[in-house]
Amino acid sequence: MAEKQKLDSSIKELNSSLIDSQDSLQNLIFQKTMQQLEDLSQIKKTRKKIAKIKTLLNESLYLNNK
Repeated sequence: MAEKQKLDSSIKELNSSLIDSQDSLQNLIFQKTMQQLEDLSQIKKTRKKIAKIKTLLNESLYLNNK
């Protein structure tokens, strides 16, 4: 029971982190368009972070349904 609650809370944290990262990516792309972004590698890093979060969410959903 406690394990399921821990998993649910981690899923909520991951969803929150995913939303924050997506907002950050949108802002970075906007800054790039306006030519205000100096470090273009931030876009790549943020995309990788989003991919990792989505992978963790999918793995947890798979384990939850199993």
